[in-house]
Amino acid sequence: MPEGDTVYRTAKRLNDALAGAVVTRFELRVPQAAVLDLSGETVHDVVSRGKHLLHHIDGYTLHSHLKMEGAWHVYRRGSRWQAPAFKARAVIGATAPDGTEWETVGFDLADIKVVRTVDEDTIVGHLGPDPLSADWDAAEATRRLGADERPVHVALLDQRNVAGFGNEFVNEILFVRGILPTTPANEIDAAAAIDVGARMLLANRDRSGRTFTGDARAGRSTWVYGREGRACRRCGAIIRAGSLGADATRERNTFWCPNCQR
Repeated sequence: MPEGDTVYRTAKRLNDALAGAVVTRFELRVPQAAVLDLSGETVHDVVSRGKHLLHHIDGYTLHSHLKMEGAWHVYRRGSRWQAPAFKARAVIGATAPDGTEWETVGFDLADIKVVRTVDEDTIVGHLGPDPLSADWDAAEATRRLGADERPVHVALLDQRNVAGFGNEFVNEILFVRGILPTTPANEIDAAAAIDVGARMLLANRDRSGRTFTGDARAGRSTWVYGREGRACRRCGAIIRAGSLGADATRERNTFWCPNCQR
């Protein structure tokens, strides 16, 4: 599933094309919103909130989620789409202030909804602070994480505590902080974990090749994630793997060094 840095870059790419543009085509290919047409309205901006994408179009918010397979593409009008048309769930055509004709297409999107912007919190109001947002509140994220008694791996993945961390980030945060994934979140230095995670997101926000080690080359970008059975880059111990989740349907892979994470 795309994590906060990927969704941020997607929002920026959409915003660069659509901000200030007038909608000329608005198609949502989902039953609950198929008849809605915002043609003639102006796109104010496109922003991310954690893993969620929000198009603000006059008084409306178009919400979408990439989940595992979703993607938004940006094309000059008339360009050939780089994915099959039957996968398109949203199509927004727009004319930018400079006259450029854009066509943005959302493929394999999930959770598509349109609400009045004044009601936007009904969709994303449950989310915790987002390290990539202008109103990032590290103290509130620390408070939420520090009050969670579940395993820290589960707590950091809970978007109600912090919005934007996915499984790769969480595994890497815990390695850098030397914390076992099973440690209760209320027993760790929550402020330090939040600080490390926020800095990781910021460091990767504008990169197309994510890295946690400082080396973006294939096979060298992570400390523990996806490295089961290999030697720890720090101490040489063999990386172990397991799974944790809030329940059996939400388990995620965990990776840790038995020597560096105690």
